[in-house]
Amino acid sequence: MKFNYLASQPDGKVVESQMEAKDVAGVLEFLSSHGLKPISIKPVGRSEAGGSLTRGRITITDQIFISKYLSLMLKLGTGLLQAINILIEDFDKRAVRSFLMEVRSNLEQGQQFFTAFARYPKVFSQVYVNLIRAGETSGNLDSVFENLTNSLTKEKMLKDQIRSALVYPILLLSASIVILVFLVMYALPKIANVFEQGGFTPPLFSRIVFAVGLFFAQYGFIVIFLAVAGSIAGTFFYKNSLTFRKLVSGLVKEIPVVKDLVNKIALQRFAATLSSLIKAGIPLTDALEITAQAVGNVELRDSLVRISREGLAKGLTVGEAFKKEPVFPKTVVNLIAISEKAGHIEDVLGTLADFYSSEIDSSLKSLVSFLEPVMLMLIGIVVGLIALSIIIPIYQLTTQF
Repeated sequence: MKFNYLASQPDGKVVESQMEAKDVAGVLEFLSSHGLKPISIKPVGRSEAGGSLTRGRITITDQIFISKYLSLMLKLGTGLLQAINILIEDFDKRAVRSFLMEVRSNLEQGQQFFTAFARYPKVFSQVYVNLIRAGETSGNLDSVFENLTNSLTKEKMLKDQIRSALVYPILLLSASIVILVFLVMYALPKIANVFEQGGFTPPLFSRIVFAVGLFFAQYGFIVIFLAVAGSIAGTFFYKNSLTFRKLVSGLVKEIPVVKDLVNKIALQRFAATLSSLIKAGIPLTDALEITAQAVGNVELRDSLVRISREGLAKGLTVGEAFKKEPVFPKTVVNLIAISEKAGHIEDVLGTLADFYSSEIDSSLKSLVSFLEPVMLMLIGIVVGLIALSIIIPIYQLTTQF
């Protein structure tokens, strides 16, 4: 039987995994042999205490709401359990109510507050969970939730900004694909058949274009199916294969405007995340490890891990460790080195995060201004080739009379 367990390591870090065992006693024996302290053990497939999140999903907007109101209520002196009860009454969304009821159940059983959040790594990031854990340990959960509200709001604004900037290019690309599919799979084969049945042999250029049209008329749906299947497989491998992610990252680097935007997004996420973790009192080496998993960039992640494990762990200063990693711009490295000496590295990182947020806006505008003419030019070339393949034989046919 498969069990899902949540356990804490000797250093306090929470781990979650699954294993096969005959019963709960087998899981407990395994955890004990590995020096792990069990927090929760449940059979896979059964609902969790207080409900499950299968009735919906908790969005970033929900997380902002939870963080904001917990911060306000805790600052007003409301007890944590009472604050959770108030939130349960205020939320109508079933997934959120179910989760908050689980949080309440944990608190009533004497469990730590952050453990309920740690059970849902696909909903609450490591950054979110570790900030709550740090706030619970230091007794300043109100400040932690206030910082979480600000950081999540900025993250949502950034995502909305990217989505809104890419709406028009995506619509343009979709419309172009639909037009091309119609021309190549329906219009072009019919025109090719007209020439074929009329006994007129078009020039070589037109015959090549007509052959492409006839091929897509016969095998177009297979090509579309393979393209969709390839996209799904590519998405799966990107999420689950480090080698494939590195390959995609290498390809992205060859696109100047896209590369610039991706790097700025990763650097903004790095600065904002590390700043929040340091402010919460998390040790720098742990903060770097957590940030590495949140940046969403393979090279940046590897660099942060090296800074933590091969730099700071071996006695280097933060500035010296960052200088060894060429992935970071010199301006960022110099500011970090200076702020380390001044003792306010988290404030400088927050300023860097705001700076890169504004830079992302200008890069998005550059990307959109680059994509629009490129897509229009490509669709124009394809339509022009199709038009020429039709006009040339018609012109030759009329000159024969």
